Amino acid sequence: MCFDADARPPLPPIRGAAIDSRDLILTSADGTQFAAVGARAEQPSGAGVVIIPDVRGLHPYYEELALRFAEAGVDAVAIDLFGRTAGAEKRGADFSYEEHVRQTRPESVDADVAAGTAYLRTQAGGSPERVYTLGFCFGGRVSFLQAAAGLGLAGVVGFYGWPTGSHRTGSPAPAAKAPEFGCPVLAIYGGADQGIGPEARAEFDRALDSAGITHTTVVYEGAPHSFFDRKQAEFAEASADAWRQVLHFMGVTPA
Repeated sequence: MCFDADARPPLPPIRGAAIDSRDLILTSADGTQFAAVGARAEQPSGAGVVIIPDVRGLHPYYEELALRFAEAGVDAVAIDLFGRTAGAEKRGADFSYEEHVRQTRPESVDADVAAGTAYLRTQAGGSPERVYTLGFCFGGRVSFLQAAAGLGLAGVVGFYGWPTGSHRTGSPAPAAKAPEFGCPVLAIYGGADQGIGPEARAEFDRALDSAGITHTTVVYEGAPHSFFDRKQAEFAEASADAWRQVLHFMGVTPA
């Protein structure tokens, strides 16, 4: 699991307020309905983001993160990936997520992200000029792969997303798909992550270099896998810089 149940996102550089934050039900291309949370920026920057959660699905951490992005000037929608197996209802902290993770398939995950992207591009979603995806852990890997999904994205961001190797869901390795990427990549890692070591990070960088993909890799030495959590005060500086990196990548200038 990426974050503890009581984890919450660090606060961003505040640009303004969110004019609304709402629970949504979105519909994927195959007719599946799934839960999402949308948040509109009071002072839009022209950027929008689809937030892709970790293995727990649409947890309160990600609901709040959508709101925090809106406060930073980025229209946002956080999506759930388990609509096909767990329904579109809200779930508690005791949700047994692993069985649902194993039942996801790359094509259905991509369709759900596409539905989130389509929502952002409507008037209700804010119609941002530039759309990005951003994910954490399992969602970080998914976010990287959206660079090859033909969604017309301005960029993809992954926080500690596994960039190499096989995955239990059958998703391809982002490094292997790099030649098909069509947008820039921002990859953020904790240097003390026990799962994603320097070899994996370097392999992804080499693949992106070989494919001619603009990319930035940021490693916070001493930070663990799930450092981006405001209750982890010892990593507050890394979290603050990660916010700056993400907003800069999205072309957002903090007020």
